[in-house]
Amino acid sequence: MKNDQLPTGRRSVLRLAAALGVTVTAGALAVDRLGLGEGTGDGAAAGTGTAAAPKGPPAAGPPASSPRLRPSAYRLQPMTAYAPAVRPRALPPVRQRPFLSLSGVGRSMVLTFDDGPDPRYTPGILAALRRYDCRAVFFVCGEMAVENQDLLREMADDGHVIGNHSWSHPLVPKLRPSRIRDELGSTSEVVEQAVGAAPLWYRAPYGAWNRHSFEIGAELGMEPLAWTVDTLDWTEPGSDTIVRRVIDGAGPGVIVLSHDAGGNRSQSVAALRRYLPALLDEGYQITVPRR
Repeated sequence: MKNDQLPTGRRSVLRLAAALGVTVTAGALAVDRLGLGEGTGDGAAAGTGTAAAPKGPPAAGPPASSPRLRPSAYRLQPMTAYAPAVRPRALPPVRQRPFLSLSGVGRSMVLTFDDGPDPRYTPGILAALRRYDCRAVFFVCGEMAVENQDLLREMADDGHVIGNHSWSHPLVPKLRPSRIRDELGSTSEVVEQAVGAAPLWYRAPYGAWNRHSFEIGAELGMEPLAWTVDTLDWTEPGSDTIVRRVIDGAGPGVIVLSHDAGGNRSQSVAALRRYLPALLDEGYQITVPRR
């Protein structure tokens, strides 16, 4: 063996070392290409809040590969600084008693209808209100509302206020707080799903309120609204009697209680068609509570 000839084993080792050297060099060049433009171009423009100017067409020749930008702190964080501030909805105070009338509304009255919507009677009430371009408050029960969501949408489209009258019309003071929350919360969910907004007012069935109902109602964003004049239409006293009770009890800020469900309400519909134009002729405006 000549002096300038290496054993086969040593030649193999040298060839392996040379190959490894080429690989390391190529890797270093690749790393260097990745670092090009750091602190310039799109990344720098984003960091300063200024949009990067569009680049012109590439020069003639083989296309160059676009540099890959390393993730910057700006790209890894949400742009919360530029998002509008989201204010939590202000909850109403916890009342100790419901509103029995409205103040500061001049010669205005509020008409309210409980227990619906009922497809047998609610459409007639909506038609009468529409004829005279008046708005009312409908305190709906969840078990009725969930089956008649088209009537909820008709109420909302006509500009009426939809209130919460519980789910199943129970006697609230006999319920546990968790059950009160279910009764009110479930009804609010149905209304919101149907018309896009949850009720802002609620009325306890039978007018039976307690501390828990005031607290839970406020937590759900609702104010308690009672009434000034009870037509007692649920006793079916005759449309003449219902009309007389409304006209005799009329006054500024008065809230009238009637029903559009929970029994035969044909007398209620017939009475509304008579006392509504009579109230308007006496100079009353029919309004709804505002928040």
